[in-house]
Amino acid sequence: MTVIHQTAPIAFSGSPIDRADHLRSDPAAIAALRDKGGRLLCLDGLDPVLDGNGSLVWSVAAEFPEQAELIFLGLDTGNDNAACFAVVPPELRGSSATGPASWNAMAVLTAEDLATYGMARALVSWHARHQFCAVCGHSSQIVKGGWQRTCLNDDCRAEHFPRVDPVTIMLVEHEGRVLLGRQPRFPAGRYSALAGFVEAGETIEEAVAREVFEEAGVRVRDVTYVVSQPWPFPSSLMIGCHAHASDPAITIDRTELEDARWFTLAEVVDALGASSKGESGRAFGAPPSTAVAHTLLRWWSDRQAAVPEVC
Repeated sequence: MTVIHQTAPIAFSGSPIDRADHLRSDPAAIAALRDKGGRLLCLDGLDPVLDGNGSLVWSVAAEFPEQAELIFLGLDTGNDNAACFAVVPPELRGSSATGPASWNAMAVLTAEDLATYGMARALVSWHARHQFCAVCGHSSQIVKGGWQRTCLNDDCRAEHFPRVDPVTIMLVEHEGRVLLGRQPRFPAGRYSALAGFVEAGETIEEAVAREVFEEAGVRVRDVTYVVSQPWPFPSSLMIGCHAHASDPAITIDRTELEDARWFTLAEVVDALGASSKGESGRAFGAPPSTAVAHTLLRWWSDRQAAVPEVC
């Protein structure tokens, strides 16, 4: 495992919430915490509600809306272990849409607030989209404080758990250059690391190799893990990896990418520097600092700069 030493935390990581697994199976204890100073995270659909200082807004958990399902997030270790909750409002059922407020919040929330919001968003979104049993189609209900749903059909009683979808995102290297791709939905000039979901029956290494070949026609070897990031849009775990290409020839799958190309260390450093000023680099625009692709590029450029030149 590679350890990254960086000044800023990975976005959506580092929440001060203790998930308090020992309390999840005790409805009476959770209810007592709710009624005794419990805090309810205010959401507008799935978007965060912010105060004038750009912080998350909390209300009183004991006053949660009727007919809404209550999720126990855990205990806030930075706020006297106050119990924290979020609700799944009935009108949200079936929705996972991301409004502009969610993206804007990423630029203003503190690292801890962003991590707390990300956890709550992923859970609320999952419950909104999983009201019915996937086995028999019957309605289900929240149990274990919202960390499980159980089918209400006595002949089924299937248990369902909040899903996390693993996604590999990889920086591929060949002779001092890195492979980056561009999707049509990206802002003008932006390139990022290739990425794709891990499929059934695959290792992480196999998923990296398959995705890079499918999207760019490049064969890779020596896949290593670098860093991970929770990404609650709606519920992914980004698994950052590094790999080496055996051959630099690119064959782009146009159904996946608009473009893919190799970039030099100087171009990457320039793009990262420009990104810190809210600008695009001369060769390309780097992904934002909240994206794990940005972390991978910074890790790679720092590592390249640390390698002594051979005379």
